[in-house]
Amino acid sequence: MKQALKKVLPMVAFLTACAATAPVQADTLANMERERALLIETMLDGEISPAERHLRLERGQRRLLDLERMVLRDDKLVGRNTPKVRQAFANYDLTFLVHASVEKNRSMADTWLGQLGISTQNLMSAKQGRR
Repeated sequence: MKQALKKVLPMVAFLTACAATAPVQADTLANMERERALLIETMLDGEISPAERHLRLERGQRRLLDLERMVLRDDKLVGRNTPKVRQAFANYDLTFLVHASVEKNRSMADTWLGQLGISTQNLMSAKQGRR
């Protein structure tokens, strides 16, 4: 057993060192989009109480705000002309939801729904049913 451990231990140490020095690709835009999707999912979740929704939205809003700032300051995105980057900046109010809602002095839900063409009044008068 000790013999096998002596053979494996240097290899594990080498692989760990290689993994630690490998460059990590963190896509700030993808991280922000993932966090925004979680926040929108929380807004629409009918299974949680209003108090729990409010608490989750406050926490999520702070995280999303930080990620939005990271994307806006990401120099790597300036030179990238991919469809994902073009669409993100073309749809500013949907992409940067926290910034847009503060600029418009509206809630995130109202900003998001407004960009989709749904007003709070339309939503409140809607009836649940099958199609």
